[in-house]
Amino acid sequence: MKKILLFSICATVIFLCTSFKRPVANPDDYYIVIIKHNYEMKLYDANNNWLITYPVVFGSKDMGDKMYQGDRRTPEGTFHIVAKKDHHRWNKFLALDYPNEESYQKFNERKAQGLIPQNAQIGGDIGIHGTWPHEEFAVDQYQNWTLGCVSTKNEYITEMYNALPVGTKVIIKY
Repeated sequence: MKKILLFSICATVIFLCTSFKRPVANPDDYYIVIIKHNYEMKLYDANNNWLITYPVVFGSKDMGDKMYQGDRRTPEGTFHIVAKKDHHRWNKFLALDYPNEESYQKFNERKAQGLIPQNAQIGGDIGIHGTWPHEEFAVDQYQNWTLGCVSTKNEYITEMYNALPVGTKVIIKY
């Protein structure tokens, strides 16, 4: 674990230094891959070079794909950052375009198969954000606490908020 932490710190320094070379990033310069079963958020550059891994937590201990509003699951698929906001509770918020066309297709198929109640809604307001003030231990202890969002430590979300533009691709998978 210490080796991973040291590597993460070194990678953070490298990422921050390289991101300062380009004051304005293009949405295609980076992409994020979130791997739910590993509790990891990995940042890659456009050449598929892995830059850094951040620890993350989610909504439910059930790591399945989001089915409907209120299930506290984190959706899987390919999304994009559509807005960046300061958040009064969770430091920074990178809003994702959930639900998107892929999300609606899965939702409607599952509803037709009877896997989702007919009166269920798809939900929304999914993003990547920080933690409550002084509660970053939730990330260290892998405490899934959100309503379906991805949460990381405030210092990490601030780094990503400052470096990544709206339009950046985010892939969420099991």
